[in-house]
Amino acid sequence: MDDTLHPALLPAGLRDILPPDAEIEAVIVERLMETLRLHGFERVKPPLVEFETSLLGGAGAAMAPETFRLMDPISQRMIGVRADMTLQIARIATTRLVKSPRPLRLSYAGQVLRVGGTQLRPERQFGQVGAELIGCDESSADAEMIALAAEALGQAGVPGLSVDLTMPTLVPLILAGLDVQPLMATRLRQVLDRKDAATLDEMGGAAKILSPLMAAAGPAAHALERIARIELPEAAAREIDRLRAILGLLDQAAPGLSLTIDPVENRGFEYHTGVSFTLFARGIRGELGRGGRYLAGAQSEPATGFTLYTDTVIRAVPPIAPGRRIYLPHGTAREAGISLRAEGWATVSGLVPAADPAAEAKRLGCGHVWTEGKITDL
Repeated sequence: MDDTLHPALLPAGLRDILPPDAEIEAVIVERLMETLRLHGFERVKPPLVEFETSLLGGAGAAMAPETFRLMDPISQRMIGVRADMTLQIARIATTRLVKSPRPLRLSYAGQVLRVGGTQLRPERQFGQVGAELIGCDESSADAEMIALAAEALGQAGVPGLSVDLTMPTLVPLILAGLDVQPLMATRLRQVLDRKDAATLDEMGGAAKILSPLMAAAGPAAHALERIARIELPEAAAREIDRLRAILGLLDQAAPGLSLTIDPVENRGFEYHTGVSFTLFARGIRGELGRGGRYLAGAQSEPATGFTLYTDTVIRAVPPIAPGRRIYLPHGTAREAGISLRAEGWATVSGLVPAADPAAEAKRLGCGHVWTEGKITDL
């Protein structure tokens, strides 16, 4: 039996990105990063791998099941390939930039690798673009990041954007306020994750609060009205007050942005400590990105941010027209190519004389050819 693999075969969840998709991805990444830059976010570039202890310490433990590990042959210590960039930025902020003025605004773009894909995202390697605001615990910081994520996607060309807000700490605060035992708390969390309203109604106790809370999910204004009728423990009520304040700020910062609330959603926000959010686009399968509040580094510095997934963003933007390519027949003066590139043309130079320059231009994917000092449209 021949076990030789075809040279083009790649492991499951990995793929080559070919022309023109690779160029389109680069264009979208730069559009996103430019919006972040214009809002004062400075770009950083963490390494692809880190020591396991720093990569998976603290809040990073939530990403341990998705992290590839290997032995570093130089240090003889275990290292991990990043499965998410957010916690790397938190490490940089709380170590290398610990003395920088707060709030600290950092942005990033890069590839991540995960052990397994999901049903919505089977890819194990994909691009991330994101921003983190570190050192501020105010509602204004949360609102800024939600509005910024929406603006960046809008500037990249994503139509029909919506934001779903959730509070991963809300259910734990309710259960703690009602002194619910750990075993029952686990069962309630499982039922909530399944959105199993029938089972929840039969459980009694804390379910009397959690059931109407789960049913309150929907458009932001409607959800807040329904949540206001529920008598919540004091700490949980404060979390709702903060959400209400953020929504008020968003009404000014991003008027017209479609906002929904799912007050009991928790999955995917395991290390978040406050209001969190997921970004969607109408008609697009999967999430455009996620974000929310968390604690950065060993110092547990207050932080909030978001990560956008470039593979989903690419599917959400309208088709991007390819750049202009012009064929320069063999022997074309060097100055002609310099002048054309200065005007934004991509030039493809003929390496040998061609009997039919127009046919050669088409063969090489060019829509134009340089003929006797002029541009000829093909």
